[in-house]
Amino acid sequence: MGSACDHDHDNSGLHGSTLTRALEAAEARASAAGERMTAPRRRVLALLLETGEPVKAYDLIARFGEDGQAAKPPTVYRALEFLERLGMAHRIASISAYVACAEHEGAASHAAAFLICDCCGSTREVAGPDQGAIAAAAAAAGYQIARTTIEAHGRCPACREAA
Repeated sequence: MGSACDHDHDNSGLHGSTLTRALEAAEARASAAGERMTAPRRRVLALLLETGEPVKAYDLIARFGEDGQAAKPPTVYRALEFLERLGMAHRIASISAYVACAEHEGAASHAAAFLICDCCGSTREVAGPDQGAIAAAAAAAGYQIARTTIEAHGRCPACREAA
């Protein structure tokens, strides 16, 4: 997303052998689910993992090609839908961006909770709430939950310290 403030922030993106291991684990998860990790899906996940912060879809489209060529939007959106469905990425609605799931080995249906800095845009995935209460309330209302995402806005430690 880029920093809107003038102080340093850590980028927690993956690179080198760590990125390679994460992509191999994602391929194994897809295979175990009876799905294929196609080249476009792998490329979009690699971009999310390398960035280590929320990325807007159009930024993914622009960075998609290894040779500087942009992707066609449907290619990236289909890959994002697949990654979301398998729990490898999350959409953060309030900032219209996508981020790789911090629980790379986690279940596709875990409750995602995000701390979002309103100053610099940094985002951190944290353990979500106990799903029991939410599931019980949904069941009582006749709903079936497909996914739960919680977004909390505030200021990260670096922005709070710099203020």
